[in-house]
Amino acid sequence: MSKWIQVFLEEGLDGLKEKPRTGRPSFLSHQEKQQLTKYIEESAAKPDGGRLTGHDIHNYITQTFGKAYHPDYIYILLKKMGFSWITSRSKHPKQCDKIQEDLKNSKWKRSLRSLVT
Repeated sequence: MSKWIQVFLEEGLDGLKEKPRTGRPSFLSHQEKQQLTKYIEESAAKPDGGRLTGHDIHNYITQTFGKAYHPDYIYILLKKMGFSWITSRSKHPKQCDKIQEDLKNSKWKRSLRSLVT
């Protein structure tokens, strides 16, 4: 007889519900995860155009908490912590939004003119 049928006969429908599972506890405590989150968020918001890599985060965990994660697991850990690993270009500290917008507008206008003529 299958296991789930046996559980149903012994415990009814409640026996078929998902039960809590045991597993390896996280290497990082709740407080360590909060500290890591703060580090990532502050680094991402730096005005000097800094950018974190998985290697940077791995080094931070190793040096700060003395925990040895496999480098490939860093991305899984970040996902579990609610981060999305989408990279973008850093904003250069001397970047001027007005000049950027003017450049976009001028290219757009030139493109429209070339289509009309």
